[in-house]
Amino acid sequence: MRKTNFSPAFVLMAVLFTVCLITSNLFAAKIFSVGKIALPCAVLLFPVSYILNDCFTEVWGYRKARLVIWIGFAMNLFVALMAMIAVALPAAPFWTGGEHFDFVFKMAPRVLLASLLAFLAGSTFNAYVLSKMKVAQGGKGFWFRAVISSLAGECLDSLIFMPIAFWGTPLEDLGWMMLCQVSFKVIYEILILPVTSSVVRKLKAVEGEDAYDTGVSYNPFKITDI
Repeated sequence: MRKTNFSPAFVLMAVLFTVCLITSNLFAAKIFSVGKIALPCAVLLFPVSYILNDCFTEVWGYRKARLVIWIGFAMNLFVALMAMIAVALPAAPFWTGGEHFDFVFKMAPRVLLASLLAFLAGSTFNAYVLSKMKVAQGGKGFWFRAVISSLAGECLDSLIFMPIAFWGTPLEDLGWMMLCQVSFKVIYEILILPVTSSVVRKLKAVEGEDAYDTGVSYNPFKITDI
């Protein structure tokens, strides 16, 4: 592994990426509704991780985006395991918050597996599509590849998460939930795209980075290649 320097901006965004992932799991405990559409509050934060993923890939390249994705995966898994231990520990006799604590932090193993696999696959695919499109487009049209890559990643995420987490749900209901979730997240990204584009331009100027992934290994497990 060659020596690599990480700028303060990269580190800060990597931390924000990980916080968004972990917090979205906690927010998922609450469901909100707008008309006939019901969604977990995780959708308020989870799309931000895809926006940050776009920034990592566009500015620093696929290899560093892959590293951040795996860091986020590892931290998510760590917090989930610690939460399972905390839930399993016997509560003090005078403490009355057990039911509420368990409601937020207790996650079924199947849902945890679905969440982790979906995140890893969806985020990696998002970075892969954006990286490939950037080279093919010669660096032009960031807005287009940001939307297409997020759509690809979000679709794969939902295709993995929904069937595993909600196994046994009628296909019609499952399809409707997937459509609502993907649509909300992609629309979210489109609305905030002017901000994302501005951040990317400033990062490229300040960091002096504008990676083109030519000759890069897209093996998602080649973490040490940064």
